[in-house]
Amino acid sequence: MSGASASPPLAAQERPPEPPRRWTRARIAGHALMAVWIAGGLGLAAFLYSAYDPALFARFAPNYLSGLKVTLSLVGLSILLGAALSLPVAWARGSKNPFVAWPAYAYVYFFRGTPLLAQAFLIYYGMGSFRPQLEAIGLWVFFRDAWYCALFAFTLNTAAYQAEILRGAVQSVPRGQWEGAASLGLPRWLTLRKIVLPQALIVALRPYGNEIILMIKGSAIVAIITVLDLMGETRRAYSRTFDFQTYLWAAVIYLAIVETLRNIIDWIERRITAHLKR
Repeated sequence: MSGASASPPLAAQERPPEPPRRWTRARIAGHALMAVWIAGGLGLAAFLYSAYDPALFARFAPNYLSGLKVTLSLVGLSILLGAALSLPVAWARGSKNPFVAWPAYAYVYFFRGTPLLAQAFLIYYGMGSFRPQLEAIGLWVFFRDAWYCALFAFTLNTAAYQAEILRGAVQSVPRGQWEGAASLGLPRWLTLRKIVLPQALIVALRPYGNEIILMIKGSAIVAIITVLDLMGETRRAYSRTFDFQTYLWAAVIYLAIVETLRNIIDWIERRITAHLKR
């Protein structure tokens, strides 16, 4: 047997030093972009501070608060109604019956493939062409109001997106979950409610949060059809003062709403995924 000593185990060997982190072009561009964002934020804050007019703010603050309530109520109701509508649509999308699946596919394809503004115009202006027919069945009271037309358009739009989010989340659950529940004699509805949906909602949380944020930002279009939401009150304030800071106020409010929603979604995600991090 050779007298040469055996080499030390790999764990005892000294690890090679890590290569020095080099300032690549991507890192330089990333730091430069971050610096631009920080400078822009500081510049915006400085401009708002210097241009702040207490009298102007006191004059239009109640209007902004009223518009904010309209925006939140419109988006909140449309999200809830859209969630209820998305359940049968998602079920129909996954059906093997073509007479059920194809109408659901056409609905989702249309509302996801056309702009929300065009949909709001089609409902608000298009339904006026059918006023006699709507009056005959008692629906003109609903469609003559711009707020209800916006609610209807938003509900149909977000239901299409939520249906696809839900369908994709349910399909992401492994098939073995269904098979294991069936081997235990559990009915499919109980399997869906107790086993599949809790797992699917973890997957769907982020897309649902993104959809709510997109609806908050997209709600600004209802000002074009005479709904006095946050953007509608902003346009009215600007038309009376021609002061650009009125739009900056609206931008800050929208940013605050989105940032609040983002933090709430992050908190919910941490809570419902705590068992996965143990």
